[in-house]
This record gives sequence, structure tokens and C-alpha cells, in this order.
Amino acid sequence: MLIKRPDLRSSEITRESDYVNRRQFVAAAGLTVAGLIGTGRLLSAVAPPKLQEDKPNSWDEITQYNNYYEFGTDKEDPYQNSQKFRTRPWTVKVDGLVKKPAEYHFEDLVKPYKLEDRVYRFRCVEAWSMVIPWQGIPLAEMIKRFDPLPSAKYVQFTTLYAPDQMPGQKLAILPWPYVEGLRMDEAMHPLTLMVTGLYGKTLPNQDGAPLRLIVPWKYGFKGVKAIARISFVDKQPRNTWQAANPNEYGFYANVNPEVDHPRWTQASERRIGQFRRVRTLMFNGYADQVGQMYAGMDLRKNF
Repeated sequence: MLIKRPDLRSSEITRESDYVNRRQFVAAAGLTVAGLIGTGRLLSAVAPPKLQEDKPNSWDEITQYNNYYEFGTDKEDPYQNSQKFRTRPWTVKVDGLVKKPAEYHFEDLVKPYKLEDRVYRFRCVEAWSMVIPWQGIPLAEMIKRFDPLPSAKYVQFTTLYAPDQMPGQKLAILPWPYVEGLRMDEAMHPLTLMVTGLYGKTLPNQDGAPLRLIVPWKYGFKGVKAIARISFVDKQPRNTWQAANPNEYGFYANVNPEVDHPRWTQASERRIGQFRRVRTLMFNGYADQVGQMYAGMDLRKNF
């Protein structure tokens, strides 16, 4: 299904049950099991994942259990505190090492593209996960439009800074505004998505409206939300969590079950809505599609 409009009437929205049934082939194709690098530390109680049988989480689970510190640190805070967040009008500043810098209005930014349906696993660094049916635009297509210079090696994303609308930004929880970055080959990878919706609906405020990043082989904190600036740079950006706590968070954030967070294991995860934990897959199950980008790298050092 190609979504041609940002908003749909309720009568036009596919029911979640029908949506799931009609998109099982997407889940099967997009959630290919690439082989697990064993850790030797998993308990027998941890079930092996069955990615090709995964079904998307419900709308309520996806929209009412969120990490979005701009709206609070509890999982329920973003849903409760973001409802009056204004996403129109919205502009995105594109600058840096690029031939076509500009202030793009949201509608002009997304208008040239047809939105794609992508069912992706979402893995949080806190060892919980979901399966989410996103709609969005391949980031590579946007980047080609901006025409970056050969000297651009990284893409840096910055969230809107609006403490009057984002109560969490009034607190010294993190250095604001939120900043993330990707290496250029990561940004250009066909799995990397600039998201504008989910379940056939406009992206809710608490999930990052109007524009957020999804890089499915990385931990969720790479999914910068409410993007207001995209900068092309020649040096590796220092992302927000890396700046806040470099001992726990690095630049790459690739899902690696062999590298534990200092305060919890990353070898297993709990799918929201399920009780039993499952084993975490290398690169979140996308190793066959993305592993070659990190060939020869020490993935413990470059975490």
C-alpha cells in the first residue's frame, strides 16, 4: 500500500488485524534471520526468536510505551505530555557540506516521495523490543536530493529545541537539543528510513512526529525524533547519549548481544506484550544486510 496523503479518515484506516495479515510477507522479508553470534551466557529459559512469525505490536503498545525524554522519563510520559505539541507548520534546515542547503517546509520535503511500508523490529537499549509497521521515505532518497559534497562523511540530525512545548527540555536530564549521527554509508543504506507514519496513520507526537529516523539494526536511541535540522559534516558527530554518558553509550549503537550495557545484559530481550524473553540477534536480525559495513571493526570498542 502506498500512502499518498499524510492524514486518513478513520474509515479508511486498515484494522490492525487485517494490516498484520496482509503484511506477513513484508515481515518475513524484512526480518530475515541472519544467524546469531552466540554469547555463551544465555539461560535455557530464554526462547529462540522466531522472527518470521513476528506480528506487529498493537497501536496502543506502540503509542503508549515510549522513550522520549523531551516529554518525560517515564514510559507513559510522552503519550500524556505530547498531545499539544505543534507539528505544523514545520521546517527542516539542511546545511553543512551539501550543494542544496535550504529551509524545507515539511510538506515540500516529503511531497516528491511515495511513502513505503516497512515492518521493522525495534530494539531498545533497555532490553525491550517491539515490531512496528512504519511508513516513511528511504533516507537515501532524501540525501540524493540534497546533493552532499564528497567531503561529507557523516549526517547529523538535531531535534527541535522548544522547552515551552517539550517539558523535559526544561530539565537537565540530557544536553539539549537531542543530537544523533550516522556514517554516510549507514545513512544511505536501503533499510534506513525517515519515518512519517505508522499503521497507515500520521506519526503520533509521542512517536516522533512529524519526522523521525529509524535504523533497524541499531538500538532505539539512534531514532532521533522531531527532526528540525539535518547537517552534512566531515567529522563524526558526538551524539547526545554519548556526550551524557560515554561509558555506557557510543556512536555506533549497533545491536550486539555480546556487549552488555554496564547495568543490564543485552543478550536477551522482552517483547512488549509478551512475558518470555528471547535471544537478541546480532544487528537485531539484519546482519546479512548490514554486517559488511562493519567488516574488520572491533565491535566491542566501536559500540
